[in-house]
Amino acid sequence: MNQTHTLSHTDVARIVAVIQQALEKNNQGAAVAVVDAHGELLAFLRTDGCKLPSITIAINKAFTAARERRQTLAVGAESRAVPFPMTNFGDLRYTAWGGGLPISHQGEVIGAVGVSGLTEQEDINLAQLGVDLFSE
Repeated sequence: MNQTHTLSHTDVARIVAVIQQALEKNNQGAAVAVVDAHGELLAFLRTDGCKLPSITIAINKAFTAARERRQTLAVGAESRAVPFPMTNFGDLRYTAWGGGLPISHQGEVIGAVGVSGLTEQEDINLAQLGVDLFSE
């Protein structure tokens, strides 16, 4: 029998809230997406001032991090170095921009967070706030 852990709605709400708090504190607009281990959307937030393209990008960052079980920054770097076009993944939701981070529990990826709307490093830092809630 395989046993898996999943993110609860309470877990997801905590992730969104910690990132939202940081965005509001700095008066920044961004999109925040949280997905399950398969990359399916569990929660989404678009704060005031968020640019429209950031909506889809945040969701795609979270999707990519969950599916690939690693940061989107690393996926993108590898794609450019090999080279391996992102379209080779067979799903147009894959993205190469940083800001998508997997969430792990007991060594197992249970979901991911994607943030978009700011600089790549700011997106990564904000996503890390959500991941840090589950640091072991």
